[in-house]
This record gives sequence, C-alpha cells and structure tokens, in this order.
Amino acid sequence: MTSEYEDAYLEVENLVKYFGDDKAVDGISFGIPKGAFLTLLGPSGCGKTTTLMSIAGLHSIDGGRIRVGKTVFTSPKEGLFLPPEKRDIGMVFQSYAIWPHMTVAQNVAYPLEIREWQRSDIDDRVAEVLKLVGLTDWADSLATNLSGGQQQRASLARAIVSNPSLLLFDEPLSNLDLKLREHMRVELKRIQNEVGITSIYVTHDQSEALVMSDEIIVMSKGKIEQRGGPLEIYSSPVNEYVSNFIGVANLMQAKVVEVSETGIGKVEVSQGGQAVKLMCRLGPGIEAGKDAVLSVRPENVHAEREGGEGMLAGECTHAIFLGSYVDCRVKWGDFEWKVITHPRNHPRTGEKVYLRFDAEHTLAVQP
Repeated sequence: MTSEYEDAYLEVENLVKYFGDDKAVDGISFGIPKGAFLTLLGPSGCGKTTTLMSIAGLHSIDGGRIRVGKTVFTSPKEGLFLPPEKRDIGMVFQSYAIWPHMTVAQNVAYPLEIREWQRSDIDDRVAEVLKLVGLTDWADSLATNLSGGQQQRASLARAIVSNPSLLLFDEPLSNLDLKLREHMRVELKRIQNEVGITSIYVTHDQSEALVMSDEIIVMSKGKIEQRGGPLEIYSSPVNEYVSNFIGVANLMQAKVVEVSETGIGKVEVSQGGQAVKLMCRLGPGIEAGKDAVLSVRPENVHAEREGGEGMLAGECTHAIFLGSYVDCRVKWGDFEWKVITHPRNHPRTGEKVYLRFDAEHTLAVQP
C-alpha cells in the first residue's frame, strides 16, 4: 500500500507516541517537499514538540514511520531507528545551546570539526555562514558577550554550517523581547530561503506561524486540526478551534438555515430576543438544520450609521484609537462584537451602530 506522501521529501506517516498511558501524538501524517518551511502550531501539550523530537530522534516512537529523502529514520514495525547523530539534522533550540567558553567562530566550526573537515575548508565555510547571519564582526568574540538575538544567530549558524538535510526549530524566538522577536522572524525566514534547507518550525505563536511559514499544521491533543497555507488557515478555518486559535475572531452560536452547492448558505443568529439571518460561506461538514459557529474576523465587520436588511443594531461600548485603526466593541444583546474600523469614520462610544457582513468574509464552521 502506497503512502499519500510517498513523493514528499519529509514523510511522517501515522506517527504515534505515548508517555506512560498518555497518547501525546495520535496517528498524525504529513509530508513536505524539499526546501519547504512547515510550522507545527498549537498550545502547550498539543504534541507539536513531541513530533519534532521524534523527527530528530530524541524520542523513540510507538508507531508509524519517519522518512527523509530515501532514508527511513525510524519505523518500529520494521525495527528501524537511526540514532540522532546519524540523521544529518540541524537544530535550533529555545535556549541558545552555545558553548560559553568558545568564540562565535569556534562554536560554528564545531560540527565541521567532528566531521573531520580540512581546516582551510572549515575556515572558509564558517566565514561564509557568519556573513549570512550577520556575525562576521563578532567571529572572535566569546559567545557570552553577544546579545540574545546575536546568540540565536550564532546558534542558527552552527545548525546550518554543515548543510544538513533538515533544519528543526523548537520555539527559537520565545526568549527574545517583542521587537527583536519580530525582527528575527523576518531574518530567519530570509536565511532559510537563501540556504534552501527543508525546515520544521514549532511554535505556539500564531504571528510567527503566519509570517514565516509556507504551510501551517494546527494541532490539538495530538491530532492535526487543519493544514494549509497561512492565508487559508486564517481566512478559512475548518472549525471553531482553529478559528479561535489563529488570529482574533468573533465566534457566535448559529443555526444553519440554508445550504447550497455554491458554498454560500444562510445561518440565523440570535441575542436578547433579536434574530438575524446572515449569508455566509459554509465550512466543511455544515448541514442545514444543524448547529454551527459563525466566525467573522474583526476587520470584516462593517460598522455603519444607517441600518438595512441583514444588519445588526448595537451600541458602541468602546472605541480605542490605535494609530492606523480603531478597535471598537459593539454590544448586541449579551454578545460583544470586535470591530476594526478606519480612524476617519469610526463609531463613538455610546453611539448606535449597524453591523454589516459580507457573505464572502463570513464563515460558518463546525463547533
């Protein structure tokens, strides 16, 4: 029987991992092409780091198969387990894991020295990689004299210096402050694009995932909830969990009134004796007469001063100016809508407003 991902460069097939009686990873499968950047995204305990460590060989697995290129890394059924040091993998950790008694150049050179490269080749390669990560001027500095961002660059340089077949990131930016983290997201992606190493990135930070990834896998309780590109995951979540985890969304219980083959249907939402029927896109598995969750991003809710059919009448309870936009809250019954508007025409606190929804940017998903 052939695998769905047999043509992928990295293939994870039916991966299962237990810790005692707890199933940390529950039969997940995925594959990615060579040179891709895939992010495993989810909260603590969802199985993302366990999956990464299983690929690295730092965890044994209880079921499934992991392959990179033509090499099977591990397969309990076949009695195969390739030790971590033979997997040709580079890793970048949350802790920088660089040696404080060595200079930056010595840290980066170490993987080549244990591979017994010629000294002249080591020096040339280290210089090349330090230039790539912007640390040429710090080559002879002790690693402990670097800032947090520079230490993470040194860690990345050491991970890629030997041109590994796979690059694994375990929450590498979580120890950095916000401004540096935002800068390093762009830098890490730039460097990965330049060197072209197939990469798996683990994070709980949705912004990192959206900025850096070619594809995202959203995980929960050891399973894959959704896989897709950043835009697809953000604009077309398959269920309430993904919609709530990625970005900010207005989530409201709804009843499916009408479905159609076009993918556009109608749902009814109600609050405090008021009921409104809204046209919307229908996510997977949505059926007429069943319960659903209406999901609308704040930037897709339009606040207007005049009402009309299919609009909700509410009161603006907060309007917070944030420079390029205004963050508003609009009360409708007991539900508070999050609304992003332009500063030139935003509602005022206490003002009655009408909320309008575009069917293409309003989504009904499974609870």
